[in-house]
Amino acid sequence: MNKMQLTNTVIVKRGNIIESEHEIHVAVVDYKGNLLAFTGDTSRVVFARSSMKPIQAIPIVETGTADKFNFSDADLSLCTASHNGEPMHTDRVLAILARAGLDETALRCGIHNPRWEDTYKSLILNGKEITPLYNNCSGKHTGMLATAVKMGETTDDYYLLDHPVQQRILKIVSEVCDYPADKIEIGIDGCGVPVHGVPLNHLAYGFARMAHPNGLGEKRERAIRRITKAMTAAPEMVGGTERFCTDFMRVGNGRFIGKAGAEGVYCIGDLETGIGIAIKVSDGNGRAAYPAAMEVLKQLNALTDEQYEALKNYHRPHLLNTRKEVIGEIVPVFQLQKTDTKDF
Repeated sequence: MNKMQLTNTVIVKRGNIIESEHEIHVAVVDYKGNLLAFTGDTSRVVFARSSMKPIQAIPIVETGTADKFNFSDADLSLCTASHNGEPMHTDRVLAILARAGLDETALRCGIHNPRWEDTYKSLILNGKEITPLYNNCSGKHTGMLATAVKMGETTDDYYLLDHPVQQRILKIVSEVCDYPADKIEIGIDGCGVPVHGVPLNHLAYGFARMAHPNGLGEKRERAIRRITKAMTAAPEMVGGTERFCTDFMRVGNGRFIGKAGAEGVYCIGDLETGIGIAIKVSDGNGRAAYPAAMEVLKQLNALTDEQYEALKNYHRPHLLNTRKEVIGEIVPVFQLQKTDTKDF
């Protein structure tokens, strides 16, 4: 039990003991639909959670919403975000809502404490209320609201599955991930909107097509390229300070998009090779997702030495106690299996 065995796991070591193990599943797919490499069960149906946000943002462009309300790269990037709630995020949400003739009372994403501790402290010290503005999904919801306004649709129920906003998203998720809409499992995400469950290999294929949208039609290709350009041009909007998504895309220098999802999901699109990667941690513990992502990138030789060096603390992160002493580490110990590149 204490020996490092090459299985589809990320282990947690405290001292010399393996204290915990996180089973993971990985699918690596190219834009032609070939499964290139994997570990675990690639047919496992997973809720993509927030990893689906870049795909969910496609209607913002395709409906003309982004043009009507003058979305910058940073605005569109924010619509794909699970942000920290830093001022750069919340100020931009308010600005987009204002251009659409709305304010933060229109947001139906619910309330949680801001992820960024300085924001949380400032709200408390100034006696200010925590509102949906600080929800990490407020950027996505703002994009949905702006789309409803552009299309002349109701805004008080934009988050419901039968609303045109959500039906457009469902159709696009089906088309980009190449999975029938009537087979997509529908749940409710933490922020109240529908969440989409698709097989892991189809989720990876969706990100491969986000990375290489050729063949999806001129309108969709243009929309996808605008979204991926926005994410890589303004990665600070996608996550924020000290966040893997932001650091990874910044270090990638335009080559990668990366998006975390709750319950241990992480997805990557490689714009240089047209490869998509989808990762799911079985027990939902997000602490294993970033080390797994880094290990996949390393095994695929996708990072330069300099890029790896800049991100290496995410690969085998240290465990610290309350005295900030190193008392262990998180270690990915799996080996991807290569395939004969047949489609799935």
